[in-house]
Amino acid sequence: MADRKPVERTIAQNKKAWHDYFVDERIEAGIELCGTEVKSLRQGAVNLKDSYCSFKNGEIFALGVHISPYEKGNIFNKEPRRPRKLLLHKREIIRLASKAAEKGFSVIPLSLYFSGPRVKMEIGLCRGKKLYDKRDDMAKADAKRDMERAYKSNGREY
Repeated sequence: MADRKPVERTIAQNKKAWHDYFVDERIEAGIELCGTEVKSLRQGAVNLKDSYCSFKNGEIFALGVHISPYEKGNIFNKEPRRPRKLLLHKREIIRLASKAAEKGFSVIPLSLYFSGPRVKMEIGLCRGKKLYDKRDDMAKADAKRDMERAYKSNGREY
């Protein structure tokens, strides 16, 4: 019983990141939060759109993550868009910082989820997409949707 994996429950996903970037690598990081922020996350009041990660003094911070204030909170509520420290090993931070310093790479929050009682953030080492890459992805998605529609209309539903 002690070797059970904690149950993961997704809170929010950054779908815009998958549209705007190629995700080369995904990393799980802890996130430093206060109590009322966790209560707000349990209600799903978070927005990862337009968020990114920044490095400062050997630490990594998630910027632009909007966690709405807890309605039943009081003076302990924090500012919704404050920088939040991510918890990673020093060698992981150094490796990510060196990769992010290369031209075209960014570190972007991809999703936020509960892993047991803890809140985790999945961050991605990403390369920006050009407009023609986005058009190519949309064309592939349209073709796939058309093929599925044609397959269903032929009566071969499984």
